[in-house]
Amino acid sequence: MRIDKYLKVSRILKRRTISKELADQDRVLLNGKVAKPSSEVKPGDEIELFFGHRRLKVRVLSIEFSIRKSDAVSMYEVLDESIIPHTTNP
Repeated sequence: MRIDKYLKVSRILKRRTISKELADQDRVLLNGKVAKPSSEVKPGDEIELFFGHRRLKVRVLSIEFSIRKSDAVSMYEVLDESIIPHTTNP
């Protein structure tokens, strides 16, 4: 499954267009490498997202093409979640 679709189906991100934009801006890593929206995801892969002032790292547990919202969380495991400090120039 494409990474942009996986992020939407798993409900990590609300819309596929947002996941595509993040990937186009090099803010999505797949197994430590910059991912394109069309990068293929498989169970065991690690996805790292940078959006806003947040960093989220998850491990793919399963690939489902259609899943209920309440069950979507079973598609991945959160490995790390952190806030990126906001830097200001004096």
